[in-house]
Amino acid sequence: MSDFPEVVVKEEYEEIRRWAKDFGQREIAPIAEELDRTDEYPLGLARKMGEYGLLGLTIPEEYGGLGLGAVGAIIVAEEIAKVSLSAGLIIGVQNGLVGNAIAKFGSTKQKEKYLPRLVKGEIICSFGLTEAGAGSDAAGISTKAERAGEWYKISGSKLWISQGMVADLILLFARTGSQEDRAAGITSLIVEKGSDGFTVGSKLEVMGLRGTGTAELVFKDCRVPASSVLGTEGDGFLIAMAVLDEARIGAAAAAVGIAEAALDASMAYAKKRVLFRKTLSKFESIQFLIADIATKISAARLLTYRAAYLLETGKPFQREAAMAKVFSSETAVWACERAIQIHGGYGVSKLLPLERFLRDAKTLDIVEGASEVQRWILARDLLGL
Repeated sequence: MSDFPEVVVKEEYEEIRRWAKDFGQREIAPIAEELDRTDEYPLGLARKMGEYGLLGLTIPEEYGGLGLGAVGAIIVAEEIAKVSLSAGLIIGVQNGLVGNAIAKFGSTKQKEKYLPRLVKGEIICSFGLTEAGAGSDAAGISTKAERAGEWYKISGSKLWISQGMVADLILLFARTGSQEDRAAGITSLIVEKGSDGFTVGSKLEVMGLRGTGTAELVFKDCRVPASSVLGTEGDGFLIAMAVLDEARIGAAAAAVGIAEAALDASMAYAKKRVLFRKTLSKFESIQFLIADIATKISAARLLTYRAAYLLETGKPFQREAAMAKVFSSETAVWACERAIQIHGGYGVSKLLPLERFLRDAKTLDIVEGASEVQRWILARDLLGL
């Protein structure tokens, strides 16, 4: 760890933090509650995020991105999540999942065609992996893509797809081999809105991450050209896991942001709420709760920044990413629960955003690989299984 602390004191990182915080307070905070309440996708906000540079954080500059490293990107994720995790998800899908996948594995033609428009928010993207029967077990997907000359014919459906309701582009993972091939038989394809046989199914209600256009995607003999394959046929699972490993660090940073928002609210309330003729901050039980929340947040942040630093410097990071995701997401849920307890009746009301924080935190505990999956990854790595 001796080579780690230097990354958190560079002035450029504080500039990035101020830059992200400014946008969050100016453009997201005023609509955060409405976004959660209406559950309507904020297309206008997505466009503004693109104009500001938030949708291309790690995308190379030659394609319109900012070319930031992993540490800079998670600083942004942390700051935006303090205001709205739903807004943060837009960045996570556009840049962290789809953008990074195309940047790392796409052909020059694919990069030139999609990345500049993705970065600007001109096209909205979705990551089409999860199915009704294949969530944590991603190698078990059943959506099929059959080669027919210069085309692929896709049949199947995807579930719980963020931005699916409004997506112009789907990074789809489908089976080109047999079911027995498992991971080896999966291919990644780029499917554009309007492709024959592709329709958006039901809009799906979720308790957290609302306003993100979560939907079912349906493919009935959907035809896409063979040039739509990302990478090579059969490499889809490896592509999915590669970008998800990195995205988990962003999810961990978002969890830290939510937890920080809960802590900030708790400290402010404890200093002004009077009970039995003294402020809550004078009660030892409240002091200890706040101390514990702050300690766990610091531990979560260090795990997260460590994982990002390893990624940025080209070192193995998968173990640390899993640790950061499971610890940070569970810390966020715990911190939000404690914050609600500190606020009492106000905490469980919709007068304050704490109940939104808790719903978002719990949802984050599931997406990008549930805690059980992260522990499974860690155990296999530690035990050499």
